[in-house]
Amino acid sequence: MIDKEKLKIRFSRNAKQYDKYATVQKRMGDRLIDYVLSQNIYFNDILEVGCGTGYITRAMVHKFPNAKITGIDIAPGMIEHIKSTVQNQNVDFICADAECIDLNSMYDLIISNAAFQWFNDLERTFENLVKLVNKGGVLCFSIFGQHTFSELRQAFLKAGELLEIDEPITPGQSFFSVAKLKDVIGKNIHGNSEFFLEEIYDTEYFDCCMDFLYSVKKIGANNSQSDRNASRHDFIEKVMDIYDSDHSVNNKVKATYHNIFAYINIK
Repeated sequence: MIDKEKLKIRFSRNAKQYDKYATVQKRMGDRLIDYVLSQNIYFNDILEVGCGTGYITRAMVHKFPNAKITGIDIAPGMIEHIKSTVQNQNVDFICADAECIDLNSMYDLIISNAAFQWFNDLERTFENLVKLVNKGGVLCFSIFGQHTFSELRQAFLKAGELLEIDEPITPGQSFFSVAKLKDVIGKNIHGNSEFFLEEIYDTEYFDCCMDFLYSVKKIGANNSQSDRNASRHDFIEKVMDIYDSDHSVNNKVKATYHNIFAYINIK
């Protein structure tokens, strides 16, 4: 289970510097925006789940200037930051957990970038959200897939074996597979509604594992689950040594992002 209180604190703490480090998330957001614009629909009522610093919000305001836009984010610090950067009478922000909030409105577009992986019950939350989309509307989201940070997971497992730690240690929550997402979406859309998924592997390069971990920390996305062994100094040192030696390319270390995009057209 993801600790939502830790999640709030970490994202709030890093709100002002998030955009500096969230290069992959921005590329994911650009892809979602491109899909929305490709639909040639003017969306009048828009809900953004996990609005963060407002990267997608600003694009929606620009492309749909007369639309009513609602942004939800779990982190108070993010909401405070976005209110200072997005000031528009047609935009409202709500500080809330999208898994728990009861929304009574209907929307032409629900969009979410790199937020769904923070849900403890993705299937139930998706089921609730898809019911809020008007016929002829769109729900689209991006999420990190199961192969995200595969290098780090390998380093964790190898370090655990070398240090003879009994229980395998993973660096964070388990991400969804494409097959699981297809199942979740397929079970919760009806009639002639259509969907498709898209996978993209994105790679970032860093001088060393420490720099990579620092960048993850600076976007608030470090582990929101608890594992006592994962905080052991000798374990972390071993992980970084393994990562630097096993995943080096041209004097840089690589980090893989497995990005999955879901596009659902409600009919």
